[in-house]
Amino acid sequence: MEILVTQVFNGLSGGSVLLLAALGLALTFGQMGVINMAHGEFIMAGAYTAFVVQQVVSSAGVSLLVSLPVAFVVGGVLGVVLEATLLRRMYHRPLDTLLVTWGVSLVLQQLTRDVFGTAGVDVVAPEWLAGPVEVLGFAFPRSRLFILGLAIAAFLALAAGLRFTPLGRRIRATVQNRQLAESSGISTRATDRLTFFIGSGFAGVAGVALTLVGSISPNLGTSYIVDAFLVVVVGGIGQIKGAVIAAFLLGVVQSWIEYTTTASIAKVLVFALIIAFLQVRPQGIYKLRTRSLA
Repeated sequence: MEILVTQVFNGLSGGSVLLLAALGLALTFGQMGVINMAHGEFIMAGAYTAFVVQQVVSSAGVSLLVSLPVAFVVGGVLGVVLEATLLRRMYHRPLDTLLVTWGVSLVLQQLTRDVFGTAGVDVVAPEWLAGPVEVLGFAFPRSRLFILGLAIAAFLALAAGLRFTPLGRRIRATVQNRQLAESSGISTRATDRLTFFIGSGFAGVAGVALTLVGSISPNLGTSYIVDAFLVVVVGGIGQIKGAVIAAFLLGVVQSWIEYTTTASIAKVLVFALIIAFLQVRPQGIYKLRTRSLA
């Protein structure tokens, strides 16, 4: 029983990290069709934002809480700058966006090395996240519970924003039929930028969460970008709830495979399972319904 609970929690914990990394991609890639390979570097920028904030705010607890909104803004601004300067010229050219954003990711990594150095740095976790919490005789790390709660809160905020706010209705209208949305008076250009700001902002929040997992370095984003894309594809393009199911499912499956093998073998086997799944269901868990004539 202890093994079952431990592995399921480890899987949910890993899935929460994947979900935070993939939520932004579910918007920018899933709903706008932009393959943004620099999304991983937005995660890295959020992590270094937490590091910088902690140099200014000495209290680890306060700096963590301050870092979350600041990293959201930093990631969002980076996304808007990328969208306004490069990606706006490349909509409907996914391969071009892939190559350009990959180049941007390399530039951002090098800039980070120049500013912070190549060695990894640590962000001190607050004391109230140290140690375990015992529930029914089982011990769960507080930092992992915090990341799990943060991922669920981010999902609920994004889902509520898309469903109940005017911006969410504009985003859904633009995704379902861009031409009809424009003819209805919706500025699809402004909607695209706000969508990119929100999606990239969630990447910054994911970066802050990752500072609780371990050291951060300029290569932090490359460790999560592929897994984040896999979550979006398995969940279904443009489907936020599909991303949630896929993230936790992949986390639990990988945790169980790692228990009997190694992390490397688990990664390979999970990738093979995803390929097999997409052969049977190429649209992913959920399929996006649009009114587009294309």
